Amino acid sequence: MKNLLNFYRGLAFIFLFISCNNSSSDSVKNAKDSNAAKIKGTERSGNSLAASPSKADADFLVNAASGGMMEVQLGQLAQSNSTNQRVKAFGAMMIKDHGEGSITLKDLASSKNVTLPATVSNHQQKVIDNLRKKKGVNFDKTYIHAMVSDHKDDIDEFEKEGRKGTDLQIMTFANDNLTMLRRHHDSAIALQKLLGINDIKNTVPLIK
Repeated sequence: MKNLLNFYRGLAFIFLFISCNNSSSDSVKNAKDSNAAKIKGTERSGNSLAASPSKADADFLVNAASGGMMEVQLGQLAQSNSTNQRVKAFGAMMIKDHGEGSITLKDLASSKNVTLPATVSNHQQKVIDNLRKKKGVNFDKTYIHAMVSDHKDDIDEFEKEGRKGTDLQIMTFANDNLTMLRRHHDSAIALQKLLGINDIKNTVPLIK
């Protein structure tokens, strides 16, 4: 009986441990929480020389970083899961452009004392895992359909930051990347038409 009781206590501890880890393992949420705390601390100190960007500006950088990481990982999947050379080429463009963009983004975030996520969000990881299971034409259609939607959302977010941001350098970064994002969006639409995609039900949901 005592051994059984110890077993259940151990099992309860394991479930508690897993629950605690799951609640704090989202890298994007952790980065946003860290930035919010730093911004609040700067505001309380009243140190204008150490002024942080607004929470909205910091969140934009966090979202841009996680989105870029997801684009690179999905582009890598396109190399292994697609059999269409144009889809592979599109994926290669995502790897190159978003990979290069992440370097500029990291430098900008560092200069603003903004913490960036080390990995994609938990939900974005589910998107990646879902697409990893798809192969060939099924992968192509789901991936490109997702890229059209994703880049449309990216353009909206970058345009908003470029217009309404409060940090000039972050606003400039947003505006400077719009040409690239629009090119990606146009390329995805062209591939969507080539693949005969109109509306696919049950496609992978994208979370920003």
